[in-house]
Amino acid sequence: MTQASAPHSFPVLPLRDIVVFPSMIVPLFVGRDKSVAALEAAMAGDKEIFLVAQLDPAQDDPARDDLYDIGVTATVLQLLKLPDGTVRVLVEGKRRASLSELTEVEGYLSAQVEMIEGEEDTEEAVAPNTEVSALMRSVVDQFENYAKLNRKLPAETAVQLGEIEDASKLADAVAANIQVKVSDKQALLVERDPAKRLEMVFAFMEGELGVLQVEKKIKSRVKRQMEKTQREYYLNEQLKAIQRELGNEGEEGEGDEIAELTQKIATLKMSKEARSKATSELKKLKTMAPMSAEATVVRNYLDVLLGLPWGKKSKIRKDISAAQAVLDEDHYALEKVKDRIIEYLAVQARTNKLKGPILCLVGPPGVGKTSLGKSIAKATGREFIRQSLGGVRDEAEIRGHRRTYIGSLPGKIVTNLKKAGTSNPLFLLDEIDKLGQDFRGDPASALLEVLDPEQNGKFQDHYLEIDVDLSDIMFVTTANSLNLPQALLDRMEIIRLEGYTEDEKVEIAERHLIAKQIEAHGLKPGEFTLTTDGLRALIQYYTREAGVRTLEREIAKLARKALRRILENKDTAITITAENLSDFAGVKKYRHGIGEEENQIGAVTGLAWTEVGGELLTIESVTVPGRGQAKITGKLGDVMKESIETAFSFIKARSPSYGIKPSLFARKDVHIHLPEGAVPKDGPSAGIGIVTAIISTLTGVPVRRDIAMTGEVTLRGRVLPIGGLKEKLLAALRGGITTVLIPQENEKDLAEIPDNILNGLKIIPVSHVDEVLRLALTGPLEAIEWSEADDLAAQPPAGVAAVGGEVHH
Repeated sequence: MTQASAPHSFPVLPLRDIVVFPSMIVPLFVGRDKSVAALEAAMAGDKEIFLVAQLDPAQDDPARDDLYDIGVTATVLQLLKLPDGTVRVLVEGKRRASLSELTEVEGYLSAQVEMIEGEEDTEEAVAPNTEVSALMRSVVDQFENYAKLNRKLPAETAVQLGEIEDASKLADAVAANIQVKVSDKQALLVERDPAKRLEMVFAFMEGELGVLQVEKKIKSRVKRQMEKTQREYYLNEQLKAIQRELGNEGEEGEGDEIAELTQKIATLKMSKEARSKATSELKKLKTMAPMSAEATVVRNYLDVLLGLPWGKKSKIRKDISAAQAVLDEDHYALEKVKDRIIEYLAVQARTNKLKGPILCLVGPPGVGKTSLGKSIAKATGREFIRQSLGGVRDEAEIRGHRRTYIGSLPGKIVTNLKKAGTSNPLFLLDEIDKLGQDFRGDPASALLEVLDPEQNGKFQDHYLEIDVDLSDIMFVTTANSLNLPQALLDRMEIIRLEGYTEDEKVEIAERHLIAKQIEAHGLKPGEFTLTTDGLRALIQYYTREAGVRTLEREIAKLARKALRRILENKDTAITITAENLSDFAGVKKYRHGIGEEENQIGAVTGLAWTEVGGELLTIESVTVPGRGQAKITGKLGDVMKESIETAFSFIKARSPSYGIKPSLFARKDVHIHLPEGAVPKDGPSAGIGIVTAIISTLTGVPVRRDIAMTGEVTLRGRVLPIGGLKEKLLAALRGGITTVLIPQENEKDLAEIPDNILNGLKIIPVSHVDEVLRLALTGPLEAIEWSEADDLAAQPPAGVAAVGGEVHH
């Protein structure tokens, strides 16, 4: 246990930013007058002095309250006065002492101190107990780790500490060598228990080790980065020196590139704006370091700008008959499209100037829209460029990215124009109805400028930032439906490509498809033959489509099976007819001909329009006990449901005229169903079919099985016009229907229907439901009276606009 002794008087040396421990030899630089006087007084006596730390290092003239209570007595070992007036002194700490009283004597501070009795007073070290021994060993090990990270400590310090056997001296020696705050060191000086001091220094070293390890990592990282930078600089300097030794080849290469770009700018027939921009960018390039990132950006920009076909045009063909021959050779039928192309060429030939038209080919898949684009380019003598727009959702695909972005590129319009090499190619924008339009972008809006003949003469690409003339380009777009923004539709000339008739498919297959598959499968002439009857049977029983893609796949299937049999030496040549078709094509997939084997009550064949062509649509109805309600099934849309309600209300209102007792509705419900329940259906054009089915059910009169009908019905029984007439008639012809009832107002559309459809069907225009019932039902209805009032009701009032409806799949 420690205790204080009697007071002693010592000169005082206040310390800034340092705490001196017993047995510690420290050099000090003293500059304050009072401190120098205190040292001189000590040297004049027994060389003893009291060292105590200041609370505030900035205080030049400290008083009692500015000093800590505990300090150490020390012996002045050496004193050296320097030329600038300061004194360098070497002191050795002796014992802890407590400051009792502070006075000023002869220009220096003198203190009355009480010695604190402790282990350092004994000559021999006190043998520590087991716990203290373990703590001393831990402190020495920790100090070794600390010394390795702290480069300021001499290497032998850790070794010297390991030789100390006294716990108190070890704690003071470690405290003197670690870098901690003055307040923390003062706490170590104040603590009298050696074991506690050892724990404290261990904790301080633990914290310092964490900081030193982080410092080491930072220094190591900075050093590696500096080494990498210096290495790159050194290698670049070496590379420059090698190039100079080789005769400035690198600089000459750069000079050649600049000269080549300058010549291109001078010779190309660029617009004034483009030439000014190119010259400006070239000036920037000359002042840049060749290997810099910015120089690469400028170089790429100039490559794109100078790569555009400035003033280069394909020679447009003006021979109309030759163009017609090309179109006829590549495609059978499609007369409307061919006529439009030939008309365009005729105007071009006469005026020699015509802005490129913007055509939109709309039709079901497989009718030849994309291949027709190639034929148009071939017929007109233009370069052909195809750009698929399916799934494009970013307007930057059209307009390009601004050059501020890393890796920016021009849009597809500019890129493809550069690829074409001429300023008047044919651009086929395929699948324009499949453009994405959501929160990620709206490329359809970016196309508005491209597809407007009045605006595309000054098309702005974000990458180029100059006007590009697209007015000489002939744009052709393709789509399966007109599900497009109205503004985009307004800019294009819509040309519909309806499905092919059976005869047209036979002709296309014989002219193109069979020969194409024979060549694709490596069959020799005479090894594979598909007769006309076999081909017609293939179309009727194995395909049901508007185009010819499925037909081509089926022909490819036949060719594969034929080739296999030839290679297996089962046959030398294969001829496929209607009789042996099933041996090669498998089981028939579809029925062809009359849908019903006999006349049915409440079953009517309607006609539907879909995106892939027309289809037959059966309408069924039955009566069930109830209260005069209509039950509807078949996944029907709102418009079709309203059409059924209209038809039901009309029948209720006219029921006496058709021999239906009104009391029947009080005890019977009518269930109307459209088969293929998983397929959505909508539109008003099944109206007259629904009326016919319900009346057939309620009267028990069967409907003719060879008749189909389409038309919207009103509450007064009038039949309104519909859309998609050609596709519906095609479906009727494919399905073996002989008679089709169409609205009277659609009679004008028959002028555009091919002759083979008109010759294969008996088409009867009707204007009122009563006419439909007379033609569709197999027997007369009771009590139907035809009056002049009925005929008048069948006529549409003046000024009423009739809009056709459709049934969608």
